[in-house]
Amino acid sequence: MPVKVSVIVPVYNPGPYIEDCVASLLRQSLPPDAYEVIFVDDGSTDATPARLDALAAEDPRVRVIHQENSGWSGKPRNVGIDAARGEYVMFVDNDDHLGDEALERMYAYGVANDADVVVGKMVGRGRGVPVELFRVNRPKASVENAPLIDSLTPHKMVRRAFLERTGLRFPEGRRRLEDHVFVTEAYLRADNVSVLGDYVCYYHVRRDDDANAGFQRFDPAGYFKNLREALDVVERYTEPGPLRDRLFRRWLRVEMVERLRGRRFLNLPEGYRKELFEEIHAVVVERFGPGVAAPLQPTQRVVAALVTDGRYDEVVAFAEWESGVALTVDPEDVRWQDGVLRIAFAAELTHDGGPMTFPASGGSPQWPPKDVGEAVRWLGEDTVGRFGRARPDLLLRDRASAAQYFHPVEVVRETVPAGDGSRVRLVLRGTATVDPADRAVLPGDGLWDAYVRVGLGGWTKELRLGPAPRHDRPEPPAAVVAGRVVLPYWTDRHTSLALDIGRAGKRLGLGRPVPGDVTVAGERIGVDLRLHVPVRTGVLLRLSGPGSHDVPAVLLPGGRLEASLPVADLAGRTWRTALCLTPDGPQARFHPLAVALRVGADGVRAVPAPRPGGLRRLGRRVRRAVHRVLGRVVRGGGRGGR
Repeated sequence: MPVKVSVIVPVYNPGPYIEDCVASLLRQSLPPDAYEVIFVDDGSTDATPARLDALAAEDPRVRVIHQENSGWSGKPRNVGIDAARGEYVMFVDNDDHLGDEALERMYAYGVANDADVVVGKMVGRGRGVPVELFRVNRPKASVENAPLIDSLTPHKMVRRAFLERTGLRFPEGRRRLEDHVFVTEAYLRADNVSVLGDYVCYYHVRRDDDANAGFQRFDPAGYFKNLREALDVVERYTEPGPLRDRLFRRWLRVEMVERLRGRRFLNLPEGYRKELFEEIHAVVVERFGPGVAAPLQPTQRVVAALVTDGRYDEVVAFAEWESGVALTVDPEDVRWQDGVLRIAFAAELTHDGGPMTFPASGGSPQWPPKDVGEAVRWLGEDTVGRFGRARPDLLLRDRASAAQYFHPVEVVRETVPAGDGSRVRLVLRGTATVDPADRAVLPGDGLWDAYVRVGLGGWTKELRLGPAPRHDRPEPPAAVVAGRVVLPYWTDRHTSLALDIGRAGKRLGLGRPVPGDVTVAGERIGVDLRLHVPVRTGVLLRLSGPGSHDVPAVLLPGGRLEASLPVADLAGRTWRTALCLTPDGPQARFHPLAVALRVGADGVRAVPAPRPGGLRRLGRRVRRAVHRVLGRVVRGGGRGGR
């Protein structure tokens, strides 16, 4: 079979951090003879070269190329391109990894859309990744119609014929931002770029030792010299005007303004801060016209104006004021309705721990501001004027993988008087809808944490949905929807909202029924359970005693369980009960109920479930303790908590 994809991995002293990368590449769903993996060892001095050589000796998909250290990732990637045989090449870093179906899905999507470049959905584990770009699939994307310029890391799939036709390669040598130069030119010269947003293809990982190249402090002069090369690419392939300004805005916003804001800027050593500011000021004055900064978000626009004027002290003062800005999110209601979970919350900005207030009317603020005080007043008036377009997002994030998905939010904007009436608070009230039947936005079982994301006044803040005080938190029941068991719950560590999908045991609350809740009519029994069940659902009732019987049962809307018992087979015994809510699923998990059924000559009677013996209880405690410890290890020390 012809090679469809060549995966190119530059390698330099990754140590054990390469193992997740290797494992993800070897378990790809693409047929083994349809892809190859090319590791380009850039002069590693650890045990990695021997590890890779041994891997190549036992797996025909793997090739290893050794070379002297070149100083950065550009040359290894170019060497990999020249050695590749695939129709497409995929660039992966040695401390990152892929989703199991990434190559198959990205290749098929690229072929279906005749794409020169395929951008797969990214997830950041301790690293920032674009969010808006992956909100939807974009089969025909370009820098004109999509925020492609937000994603300039090299982790893309690129048609090899496109690379050969254009001669496009990475800049080489000991330098920064080689990926910006390469990816920007690829976007601008490609006939089509396709963005796959409904499957997590790439996991961008921050190492525990913070040794990723992107986290090392850089020399400002060298860094911004390299950044100018990316700007040169934009100038080479665009005409002066709105498109060029919009592309330039990405570097102004991400690589310049954001580095000079809030605590991120203040935490730098004073001398380094000053040097960074001076280099940014030089680029802004030299390369950017007024059309680049004007459409920035308000806070970004303030910083850009101060930078343009060379006002270092006021940039520092504004960063000190801005470091007090935060977000608060209050959960107001969580309830099931017709098979979907509706989550109501209120969100607003705070400053120095109290609600942030704004001028009661937007007005027409003067621009540019003369000092930081005037900048803060201008910012407040401008934020009020834009409030009518503000909206929150609710994201559910998988605790194991960090994959996150947007869910629809209905929003009400409230202007709340504060103080003497000359100031107001700006409150966003949202009601999000989570549909467990929609696997495009809730694809897998596991633990999902709820986050609220708000963009307002130029700040984009994200926070867990909580904390919720125990005495005032909505406690919705578990639900059985579309063959999935979903339990909303409040985490112990953060008292924030999370969803347990397909994993919950006793937390479901099914053990709460008492014998008096069970109705018996001949061979039929019924019991009302604390479950949300939108439609009639088939389940399985297990009766355990000397042996076991699995009895078909149904859950009716409202959570009533009904079953017809084979009384003749059960006579003379007491039977413990357990319920499987998803008998047609891949794993039949039975949830014990706190009632037992005693079947005698006088019929069926519900009694309390017998408690297990002392040794059995001890065994269960040990198993639970081991499970908790292993769970914390697997989740990285219990990240997120329950």
